[in-house]
Amino acid sequence: MSETENPHRNYRYFDFVMAAFVCVLMASNVVGAGKRCQIGGFTFSAGVLFFPISYVFGDILTEVYGYARARRVVWAGFSALIFISFMTTVVLALPAAPDWPNQAAYLTVFGGTPRVALASLIAYFCGEFCNSYVLAKMKIFTEGRHLWARTIGSTIVGEGVDSIIFYPLAFMGAPGWTTEQMIAILSGNYALKVAWEALMTPFTYRIVNFLKRAESEDFYDRKTHFTPFSLET
Repeated sequence: MSETENPHRNYRYFDFVMAAFVCVLMASNVVGAGKRCQIGGFTFSAGVLFFPISYVFGDILTEVYGYARARRVVWAGFSALIFISFMTTVVLALPAAPDWPNQAAYLTVFGGTPRVALASLIAYFCGEFCNSYVLAKMKIFTEGRHLWARTIGSTIVGEGVDSIIFYPLAFMGAPGWTTEQMIAILSGNYALKVAWEALMTPFTYRIVNFLKRAESEDFYDRKTHFTPFSLET
């Protein structure tokens, strides 16, 4: 157990967890967020199958390494999304070669990426920090017991904030989206995200327990300054 973060301490697996977090965050927002799928009459966004994994990694980071280090990882993910949004804008704006026939397809698939990325940045900024804050505070309140309660409880709050902000900003008035569709997908995806987090609880337990043993770390944020506007640990 630790309560004071050592900014110079090296962790064996922290970089791998951070890379996994950023990878999932980028892929789920750029590749899957805009596609509507339907299975058995139930309509959902394709990104919902993968985006909750980023919240699982957020839970793991806060639980093992503490809020301050999780905050640095969230900012790393934001930076990656900003870059890919900028890159997409530049690539789409460049004139296509006369013999290249796929410009229209690129515009169709990636044309909404900057708006989606901006909506994701704002929503995830609010949602993930709410998620980490709730988990860190619940860990202190429960004295480290009942990991399942704080991972699911923090997800209910974080994903709720994220969904309420993201879908209207990303898709309200967008081609192919009606308000009714947007609200239905927002509600359905939120329920799926929370259920997905609950189903992944055994996986979360295994990873958290492994990392706590391997890193000799189990951080409690009793003295943490919870402002999101900092990169200090």
